[in-house]
Amino acid sequence: MPRVRALVVDDEPALVRVVAAYLEREGFDVTTAAEGHEALRLAREITPDVVVLDWMMPGIDGIEVCRQLRTFSDAYVIMLTARTEEIDTLVGLSVGADDYMSKPFSARVLVARIRSMMRRPRTAPAVAGTAAPADAEPLRRFGDLAIDPEAREVWLGDKLVALTPIEFDLLEVLSSRPGMAFSRARLIERVWGPSWFGDERIVDIHLGHVRHKLGDDVAAPRYVRTVRGVGYRIGLG
Repeated sequence: MPRVRALVVDDEPALVRVVAAYLEREGFDVTTAAEGHEALRLAREITPDVVVLDWMMPGIDGIEVCRQLRTFSDAYVIMLTARTEEIDTLVGLSVGADDYMSKPFSARVLVARIRSMMRRPRTAPAVAGTAAPADAEPLRRFGDLAIDPEAREVWLGDKLVALTPIEFDLLEVLSSRPGMAFSRARLIERVWGPSWFGDERIVDIHLGHVRHKLGDDVAAPRYVRTVRGVGYRIGLG
């Protein structure tokens, strides 16, 4: 099995050394960068599987790095930040980060969080023009919304919807049991893994992005519905 490639981006040399050492001990191939432009160049060269990205850096900050990274990479991104205000978290995840951790943090906990993300399956998209296997799971349809678990694609009418890996995984879990209400804790267990821990509002943030991309009105949603006191479900009825 190929080793997992990690890119660690931070302008604090001591922190980079500690994080890199922990990841290398866990069997990762680690590349480091001290600023945003270098990080983007390296990301194009090494195609990392996971990026540990500091929020505040000289040059371009982590938010802009993440925004540009998402134009050519589907690597998992975990943001490091000393700014814990809720609005900062919302902005960070809105540009495609999968998770975040506030400084100071334990490198051991960071590695555990990365491992939890990496355990999520990342099925390769189907190749256009090839026939689906005989046992391929059928499309899951909800009105104009179609979810293809095999190809990891979501269509709204004839338009392909661009989702991040976590956004797709949340929608896939919800659509696996139409009409069933999933709690935030259960969605976290299914998508991030049972060892993940943190603020459960991360589910609300990512599903908010899903709703936006589906054109779902929060006041009168068609697809992703809030079940008060429980969590979320998918379905037209």
